[in-house]
Amino acid sequence: MTSDEPGARIHSTDPFATPDDEKSPVRRLRGRLAAPVTLWTTPGPAGLTVSSTLVADGDPGRVLGLIDDESDFWDALEEAGRFAMVPLTPADRQLADKFAGLMPAPGGLFTGDGWTDTGYGPVPASAATWAGCRLESSRVVGWALLVEAVIEKVETGPAPRPLLHYRGRYRDLAG
Repeated sequence: MTSDEPGARIHSTDPFATPDDEKSPVRRLRGRLAAPVTLWTTPGPAGLTVSSTLVADGDPGRVLGLIDDESDFWDALEEAGRFAMVPLTPADRQLADKFAGLMPAPGGLFTGDGWTDTGYGPVPASAATWAGCRLESSRVVGWALLVEAVIEKVETGPAPRPLLHYRGRYRDLAG
C-alpha cells in the first residue's frame, strides 16, 4: 500500500513528532541529511532498523553504525559478536517499521516474511545484497552507541533503488 492509496494514512503528518522549532539545531541538521535504511540482525535472533550506517572500503572493509545501546539487538550483538547488515528497498518499508518498533509484530519480529539463516544472523529471503560483519568495537557517541565492525562476507545481487530516511519519513530515489 502506498501513501497515495485511500486508507494508507490516518494523518498527513506524524501526530507524535516533535515540532521543528522544539528540536535541537543538531537534530534539525541531521534531519536534512538523507540516510540509507538498513536492517541489522544477529543470531538469537534479534534485529534493528538502522539508518545511521556507513560502509568504509579498505582491507578489511568496515561497517559503522549508530544504534540504541538499550535495545534488545545490542544485548544480542554483544553476546554473538556478529551481525548481518541488509540494505533495504522501498518494498521493505513495513519490515523497516517492524524492526524500528513502529509497527506491531504479532508472533515476533522474525515471524513470516521468509528468512534465510546465515552465520551472522537471519537475512530476509528477498534480500540479494547483504554483509556479514564481526563486531570490533563500540563507544558512546552523543545519545547513541557507535558500533564498528569488520566486514567478513559480502553478497551482492541486483541493485534496486535504496530506501532512504529523510526529514522523518522513508523516501526512495526518483529515476
